[in-house]
Amino acid sequence: MKKNILIVGNILVFAVLSVLMPSCSENAMDEVNRDVDHTKDVPAKFILADVMTATAFSNTGGDMNTYTSAYVEHEVGVHNQLFRAEHREGEPTSATTFNNVWVNLYSTLKNARIAITKCSEGGSQEGNLVTKGIAEILAAYNGALLTDMFGDVPFSEAAVVKEDGSPAVMTPKIDTQEEVYKGILQYLDDAISDLQGTDAVGGIGSYDFIYQGNASKWIKFAYGLKARYTMRLLKRASNANAELEKVLDYVSRSFASADEQAAFAIYDASQYNPLFDFQWSRDGLASSESLAEKLIERNDPRIRRAFVDADWMQMTGTDDEAWFPAPNGESEQAQYYYNTSAFVYSQTAPTLLLSYHEILFLQAEALCRLNRASEAEDVLKEAVIAGIANTEVNVQAAMTAPTPMNYGGLGETTDAITPEEAAAYFDDDVKPLFTANPLKETLIQKYLAFFGASGESTECYSDIRRQIGLGENHITLKNPNRFPLRCPYGNSDTTTNPAVKDAYGNGQYVYTEAVWWAGGSR
Repeated sequence: MKKNILIVGNILVFAVLSVLMPSCSENAMDEVNRDVDHTKDVPAKFILADVMTATAFSNTGGDMNTYTSAYVEHEVGVHNQLFRAEHREGEPTSATTFNNVWVNLYSTLKNARIAITKCSEGGSQEGNLVTKGIAEILAAYNGALLTDMFGDVPFSEAAVVKEDGSPAVMTPKIDTQEEVYKGILQYLDDAISDLQGTDAVGGIGSYDFIYQGNASKWIKFAYGLKARYTMRLLKRASNANAELEKVLDYVSRSFASADEQAAFAIYDASQYNPLFDFQWSRDGLASSESLAEKLIERNDPRIRRAFVDADWMQMTGTDDEAWFPAPNGESEQAQYYYNTSAFVYSQTAPTLLLSYHEILFLQAEALCRLNRASEAEDVLKEAVIAGIANTEVNVQAAMTAPTPMNYGGLGETTDAITPEEAAAYFDDDVKPLFTANPLKETLIQKYLAFFGASGESTECYSDIRRQIGLGENHITLKNPNRFPLRCPYGNSDTTTNPAVKDAYGNGQYVYTEAVWWAGGSR
């Protein structure tokens, strides 16, 4: 094994420091921690820098994405908590499993709302409309993550603070998912309006880690989210075709290329991509047999790029003597045993809050559902090429990852997939499947494009549940254990908020009760 990371030294240092640190009275510590030299009125741009970072690293790409990568079979859990999640041994129903992301989502939503208030009428930065619009998009995005994963959640009364910074409501009520989505879509409409204005008191500038204050790109992001969420709500639409036409309209106002997609791209040798961060410290994931089977069935060129063996050598495919993916739901609990995806080493790969290829897949799906398959075909081809291009971004991030390079790095044994090869793959292998069943192949190709280090397993999980709610079974999952239909509430609230405690019960509802937009009642 190339990798042998020693953390004992760090543990000992921490233990020694803990022993040597003198004890202080509670009052003394309060005085030590009180900052009397700096303003308590933090500018919105500084708050939003933190909101963007938390949204990408902790909420989109963090625990939620790691667990859902196993649920949707992009990866297989093979150790500790991911093994238990893979085998449905308590983790999918426990209130502790997603507590960190539950807390992070509410903290992020609170900060976004503080920024909105600061830039609204009467706020300390009244007239900063661009900054306000950015905050509104981030509030919508994190609100959607909350309700998509947990269903009915505290929203209108939660993550709201008083002037002194304390919570406005200590035990906020639970809002229905339908109510939450009305709030989400309102945030996006408000943002699109605000972003057409200006910042009166100095713009966000370099503290915008996604678009550097470019309002027009944020507007495109907002329209892309409207397309995503309108498709999400399709089962609840009174006129599905009218909603699909709206999706097409929103797509036309969204990203025109991958250069415009909402990418958080500031990871480096010390700031890790969250999937890499998890695997490097836990080694809890292995490559997915069912995912590989879908690639093999299509003669997909990603099969030679996406997997490495235990010695970090890229495998050329199933003919490689080291080929050994983990069986879904039936894996052994063993580290350094199965193959892994190359993506778990993609240390610097961006987290995509919304990708260009997702926008294209939404367009292709809408056209298929409107029985306009001939139009959908060209869009799907572009989507497949864009998705494979993102695969290559992820693979190259793995091959050049700074930390693994200290141990010799990964061995690249195959050539990159060019746009020309991706186009030929579509013509030769995807098009016949599309002709036979346009909608099914569109959604399978979207599923394959979401496989990677970009944090898109989170969205894939919602996508699969949406399809189940519509009575469709386009994505074949091989795990013989029960599929979680949602995530359990976090124990920070199941132990303190009676409404959340009652809604949680014993947690077993995650297997039986779909969220509202997937046909459930909550």
